[in-house]
Amino acid sequence: MRDKGKKTILVTGGAGFIGSHLCERLVKDDHKVISLDNYFTGSKDNHVDGVEYIEGHTKDIEKHIKETPDIIYHLGEYSRVFKSFEEPDKILDMNMDGTFGVLEFWRKSPAKLIYAGSSTKFTEARDDGVEGRNLSPYTWSKAANSDLVRNYARWYFLPYAISYFYNVYGPRERSKENHGTIIETLRQNYLQNRVHEIAEPGTQTRAFTHVDDTVSGLVLVGEKGEGDGYCIGAKEVHSLLEVSEMFGGKYRITPQTTSTRSCGAEDTSKIESLGWKQKHTLLEYIEEVKSQKK
Repeated sequence: MRDKGKKTILVTGGAGFIGSHLCERLVKDDHKVISLDNYFTGSKDNHVDGVEYIEGHTKDIEKHIKETPDIIYHLGEYSRVFKSFEEPDKILDMNMDGTFGVLEFWRKSPAKLIYAGSSTKFTEARDDGVEGRNLSPYTWSKAANSDLVRNYARWYFLPYAISYFYNVYGPRERSKENHGTIIETLRQNYLQNRVHEIAEPGTQTRAFTHVDDTVSGLVLVGEKGEGDGYCIGAKEVHSLLEVSEMFGGKYRITPQTTSTRSCGAEDTSKIESLGWKQKHTLLEYIEEVKSQKK
C-alpha cells in the first residue's frame, strides 16, 4: 500500500532548468520522481540523485511511462519566444503534438495535472493591436494549450491546476547560444566582459522571478491548487536597460524584434492564498554574481 505522504510524481522536462530544480525539491520532500525529457534543451548535467530519468518525446509518453503517477508536472515544452519564429515546426512537434500526448495520458490516468502556462498571454496588446497570445508561434501554442487543459478537465472531469512563470532566473539557466534566457545571457556578458545587446527601446519590462520561488509555488500548486490562474511572479519589475546597468558594462541598442513586449507584475494573490511568498530579488542575485567575480 502506498504511503499517503509519498507520491509518484512525473515531471516532463525534468532535466531542464526549472524542471531539474523541481525534481530536486520533490526528491527532498521524499517523493518518487520520474523525469521524461527529450533533451532538446535539457541536460544530463542537470540530473539529480534519486530521480529516474527517461529519455523520450512527450508525444510518446504512453510508451515510455508505465508507472501510474499521482501528479504530472508538464514543463516539457519548447519555451523561447523570439526563437520560435525560426522553428515553428518544433512548436508544432513539442508544444502541440507533445502536449496532446500528455493530455491523453492524463485522461487515461487518475493523476492531477499541473500545467506550466506562459505569462506572455497576459501581455497587453501592443500599439499594432497584437495581443500577447499572438506574439509568436510559442506564445500562441502556450495560450492554446492552457485552453485545452481547461477543456480536458471539464470534458473528462479531471483534476488540474495551471501556473504561470515570469522570466525565471537562477542556477542552471541556459545562455543565448542554447535557447537561453535574458538574465543568463546578461550574466555571461558580464563575466566575459562582452557588450550587452538590448532590443530597442530597452524600456520593456519583466517581472524576473527566482527559480527557487517558482519551484516553491509549483509545489504548493501540486499539493493544494485547483483550476487556473496561479501566477508565480516577483513583485518588482525591471526594464531590460535597467538590468543591463545592474550588471554593469557597456551595452548597445539593437533593432526591435517582432516579439518585443513589456510584461508587468501580475496579481499573485491566488498563489499567495496557498501560502506562497517571494523570498528572492533580482538585485540580490546580481550582487551575488558580481561578488563571486571579484
